[in-house]
Amino acid sequence: MIVCVCHRISDREIARHARAGLSFDEIQMELGVATQCGCCEQTAREVAALTGTSAAVAALHNEAAEAARHTIAG
Repeated sequence: MIVCVCHRISDREIARHARAGLSFDEIQMELGVATQCGCCEQTAREVAALTGTSAAVAALHNEAAEAARHTIAG
């Protein structure tokens, strides 16, 4: 879905940058999202926050699973 019509930025592009660890401010500078009319800022921030959070939770889950495998393999 296109989030920023002014710069034609999709939710997938925002999510990809958030998964890479960029903050919203960094995403904004990189992509230009929410820098023209500003109508998309709230949605863009939500996409970045939700993606960043799920990526962090997934990373923690993967670390815990890896630690468990090492403990079992021991």
